[in-house]
Amino acid sequence: MRMPASLTDGRGTGVGLLFIDRDGTILQEPADEQIDSFEKFHFVPGAISALRFLRQHTDFRFVMVSNQDGLGTPSYPEEDFWPTQNLMLEILEGEGVTFDDILIDRSFPEDNLPTRKPGTAMLTAYLDGSFDLANSFVIGDRESDAQLAANLGCQAVILGEGYTWEKAVEIIYAGPRRADVTRTTKETDIAISLNLDGTGKSHISTGLGFFDHMLEQIAKHGSIDLDIQVKGDLHVDEHHTIEDTALALGEALLKALGDKRGIERYGFSSETSTAESLSSSNLTAEYTLPMDDCLCAVALDFGGRPWLVWQADFYRERVGEMPTEMFLHFFKSLSDSARMNLNIKAEGQNEHHKIEGIFKALARAIRMAVRRDIHHMQLPSSKGVL
Repeated sequence: MRMPASLTDGRGTGVGLLFIDRDGTILQEPADEQIDSFEKFHFVPGAISALRFLRQHTDFRFVMVSNQDGLGTPSYPEEDFWPTQNLMLEILEGEGVTFDDILIDRSFPEDNLPTRKPGTAMLTAYLDGSFDLANSFVIGDRESDAQLAANLGCQAVILGEGYTWEKAVEIIYAGPRRADVTRTTKETDIAISLNLDGTGKSHISTGLGFFDHMLEQIAKHGSIDLDIQVKGDLHVDEHHTIEDTALALGEALLKALGDKRGIERYGFSSETSTAESLSSSNLTAEYTLPMDDCLCAVALDFGGRPWLVWQADFYRERVGEMPTEMFLHFFKSLSDSARMNLNIKAEGQNEHHKIEGIFKALARAIRMAVRRDIHHMQLPSSKGVL
């Protein structure tokens, strides 16, 4: 095992580190959790190209951190481990990928040694304050890898559940896009956490069941992790809760987007419907999202200039606990706070379907607009500013 190289990259705040798991992250992990033969030797799809990109385009130190249960004991002889380990390193080196350190814990889980992930005893050389742990990452595929990141005080990228190596590279190279926003007035107390690079997880409580259901659509269909907790003056009415949630959510979107480099900027709901569904509609298929009797279209531009075009009429006073008049107000407040141009159209007979279709279409449009291209990290504007 090699010692960490000296700090010579001039980052000022210390060298950034990538703590990289092996089995399940670089190499596919077999059912028995031991890669002890060449028949079990397979790279995780995208791992080689991802590691090559990160090696070529970043100055992170690469540190492999792996638990190998009982390595060197009769249950896992040394001669069964090293041939595949050395082959992996040889293939990666041929692609320009080398490791600055390789740390292997040989204990069994029941030994409960502090050197075993998520313990940090193997990593003491990186805990002396010389390294930029806050901007470092653990890349893995298990909860123990996420816990290791927490124990080290760095960030985690856990493959699986929607995260591929391609997404991991984007987050590590271009940066995570998260935002926390609190908004407290005499009328509402709101806390929002948002991750644009999430997998659609949500935890939402506004006191309005139908509103919660609609906000969940933004998370699910936008692949955004979203936590929204609202305490509002519902004893007065719903107005302040809905409006202030829109303002805080728009602020979180704007904050998470950061400098907007590399994003698509424009988005529209690209779901298509059948020709029969469209036959009596003036909405075009390529810009619409169908929901039973309804067609909903959303187009948006995160260009910095708020504007709302609203073409949706409702003929019920309420859906659930929400006054239908508040939907226009929600989207106007969201557009203003996120500084986005938002164009919404909806046709249909069922008010629930129209509203839900709009929220789903918005989510798909956001998902498209925030997509990043790490090979073209440029500002998507001829003006030079957004």
